[in-house]
Amino acid sequence: MRITLLAAAVGLALSITACSEAPVTPDRQQDTPATVQLSADNPFFAASPLQYQAPDFTQIRDEHYAPAFEAGMAQQAAEMQAIANNPDAPTFENTVLAMELSGELLTRVSRVFFAMTSSTSNDDIRDLQAQLAPKLSAHRDDIYLNPALFLRVDALYQDRENLELDAESLRLLEVYHDRFVRAGANLTNEQMAQIRALNEEESSLTTQFARNVLEASRNAAVIVETVEELDGFSESQIRAAKTRAEELGHEGKYAIAITNTTRQPILTSINNRELRQRVWEASANRGFGSDAETDNTGVVARLAQLRAQKAAILGYESYAHYALEERMIGTPERAYEMLLDMVPAVVAQVEQEQALLEAKIAELGYDHELEPWDWAFYAEKVRRSEYDLDENEVRPYFEFNRVLEDGMFYAMTRLYGITFEPRPDLPSYHDDVDVYEVFDKDGESMGIFYADYFARDGKRGGAWMSSFVIQNHLNEERPVVYNVMNIPKAPEGEPTLLSYGFVSTMFHEMGHGVHGLFSDVTYPSLAGTAVPRDFVESPSNFHEDFAHDPAIIGNYAKHYETGEPIPDELLERVLNALNFNQGFDTLEYIAAALVDLDWHSIGADAPLQDVAAFEAAALERHGVNVSAVPPRFRSTYFSHIFAGGYAAGYYSYMWSEMLAADAFAYLMEEGGIDGPVAQKYRDTILSQGGTKEAMELYLDFRGQDYDTRHLLIRRGLLNADD
Repeated sequence: MRITLLAAAVGLALSITACSEAPVTPDRQQDTPATVQLSADNPFFAASPLQYQAPDFTQIRDEHYAPAFEAGMAQQAAEMQAIANNPDAPTFENTVLAMELSGELLTRVSRVFFAMTSSTSNDDIRDLQAQLAPKLSAHRDDIYLNPALFLRVDALYQDRENLELDAESLRLLEVYHDRFVRAGANLTNEQMAQIRALNEEESSLTTQFARNVLEASRNAAVIVETVEELDGFSESQIRAAKTRAEELGHEGKYAIAITNTTRQPILTSINNRELRQRVWEASANRGFGSDAETDNTGVVARLAQLRAQKAAILGYESYAHYALEERMIGTPERAYEMLLDMVPAVVAQVEQEQALLEAKIAELGYDHELEPWDWAFYAEKVRRSEYDLDENEVRPYFEFNRVLEDGMFYAMTRLYGITFEPRPDLPSYHDDVDVYEVFDKDGESMGIFYADYFARDGKRGGAWMSSFVIQNHLNEERPVVYNVMNIPKAPEGEPTLLSYGFVSTMFHEMGHGVHGLFSDVTYPSLAGTAVPRDFVESPSNFHEDFAHDPAIIGNYAKHYETGEPIPDELLERVLNALNFNQGFDTLEYIAAALVDLDWHSIGADAPLQDVAAFEAAALERHGVNVSAVPPRFRSTYFSHIFAGGYAAGYYSYMWSEMLAADAFAYLMEEGGIDGPVAQKYRDTILSQGGTKEAMELYLDFRGQDYDTRHLLIRRGLLNADD
């Protein structure tokens, strides 16, 4: 599953510093107390001199982060205290706008540092991240639990109808007031102290969780002694496994890396059933105590418990009620209803798919039960027989560079008129990362885009988008955004050939990318992807479908050696197979989303839970306990909810997909990719950020309520003619 912006890159630190994007000038820097004065030779001392303040990675070293954070927190603390102590009556300018302009240095270092913790981590960065977590949590609490600050914001909020603010400024005031209230600004001093302690512990535990997942996934790599055991692997896959083993210190052997989800894509290629089981178990058992140093069971249990306790102090029935109050869906009851309403049809679809796989097992002369490690393997065989489709036959038509340039970039040009020009002169943070300047349809430069697509050590699993600089007119800053994925890179000298799944994910992440690039708002706090969690995935899902739009796929699906376009007959088989195995895909997602909601629905007085038992009970209770279809994530490596900002919110992907499916159907009804709807989508959604309520944005675009049928059609669970 794709991971985006706050969830993936900066987490807590961005929630602290998203309100502060203006460059730090040398004059303002001198206001920092001498004890935390930042040296002028620190690259974070002032805004980067590169175009649009793109980070100068030629100058940034690991030792620069800690002093910049120390000075940045001190600077923003002083700025906030000055606002709180201002003897003048509160105004929008001297209170809300002043807060929005605060923390420039902290924002700058946070955006780079937390990008590196996710994409180019090492022991020093991880150690610093652990040290910073409680400090940043305390810093945020010092702001949003400051009674004097809240009194000023609350006074403005209560009088908001008389302030004659424009719509966006009024929205910003409401956002700030909501931040204070939800942080606990209305609590007693004793309750505030409790919240502070819980926040500090939570920040440390989420950091520990993420570190454990990274280490556990690395340690879970399955070592294979002989090449004969890799029967079913392509020559390229064998070479990659050999290279991976050498990197891990296992000369002469082979290593199968573990990706972030429970299911492992490589299982489709492993003929050796015993090896399939080893790979699946290595994945599914991560963090469950086999290695004490990466055991996440205690972390998970305590995180769920302390979140419940925090919600109770804030006056909510559960953490899910607290979290979903500000989302489009509103309540956990509605989230449960959306998911559980789909369970009967999805389970019935899974049963049909399972029958096909069991028949394939018998057809091949085996008599074993269908186990979780078997599903992908036999599903691939059924897919080949049902659709006459071999993944190895398809991959040569999806060469990485052609997909990027003639597919994804081409689609953005067709849709919006924008173009991407390589900027090799702008430094990147890794040799595999390419930098592009983005130009609008009128030829005007509009932003910078970093493309970081290949897997490597130090990068956590998954895919996400975030920003080094957020667009805003307040400081006239243009967006500097990045997309990150984990595509296995082919050995040196060989082309990287993609599965269609990776192709789709590239388009998905670019949907997040243009959400940041097209932002056209005044205030950083409302810019780009600053929308509810259950809306932020809608633009990405919307753009995902352009990967197989006939107007696009014909331009990039070409053989990497001959340049011949993919044969119509093969393309038809690829497109027909898109909805294959949707029962499995949907059930593993729903199961994970329900487990998430259950974790965050426990009461404040609930004891620490046994993680494995809690998961099993949740699956049984909701009727999704199909043994061959485990949840997409088990709790101990469910980074979305325990380290990525999606606590009680994993349902969001389904909700967002519902809106995306409706939007895409509308576009196709009104002329397709070259019709007027794409520009309307940009104008009413992609450029607006969080300047309006999410549903208001969607209704501005659609002109009517969404139609849920389009989601079922998109997933192949309903015929378009029904």
